[in-house]
Amino acid sequence: MNNPRPKVRLSRALGIPLTPKSVKYFEARPYPPGVHGRARKTESDYKVRLREKQRLRAQYNIREVQLRNAFDKAAKVEGKTGEALIIDLERRLDALVLRAGFARTIYQARQFVVHRHVLVNGRRVDRPSYRLREGDVITIAERSRSMVPFQVAATGTHAENVPGYLESRPEAFVARLVRLPERKEIPVICDEQLVVEYYSR
Repeated sequence: MNNPRPKVRLSRALGIPLTPKSVKYFEARPYPPGVHGRARKTESDYKVRLREKQRLRAQYNIREVQLRNAFDKAAKVEGKTGEALIIDLERRLDALVLRAGFARTIYQARQFVVHRHVLVNGRRVDRPSYRLREGDVITIAERSRSMVPFQVAATGTHAENVPGYLESRPEAFVARLVRLPERKEIPVICDEQLVVEYYSR
């Protein structure tokens, strides 16, 4: 298993717990890491926007180029660019594997997809960035279901807060995107307007 400490440091730097393990560390030290972590500093507008963009990136575990591309696509959509951006990111396969309760963290969800444990509409998909459409069905591959992480997921341990846009039956290793999510339902901590301002500068 990955050493949780880098994730803990990142969680503290960004001001949000990124994994269940980091929650207890974060609660004990809810300030940025380093010797100046507790000091209250006045931050520039640029730094505030940059951190918000980094927070969004970290919660979806994506590279800068992926976020930039998603922003450029969202900017062409009618309506609020920030909302369109987050709704688009939420349609990623790894994000929905996490939300459905098949994985404990976004990092684990990504790993499951890359290692070909996940099917969409009966076809194996190994791209975490694959976007699902309304009605698409996620299943865990038959041969993977006996693995310990999926047996844990089947008990419903990670499926306590499945959002309304997903139907999930972890015990049957199946979930369906019933409709596109609305921004207010997406469990991502982000002031997306700051992200829009960051990329629009």
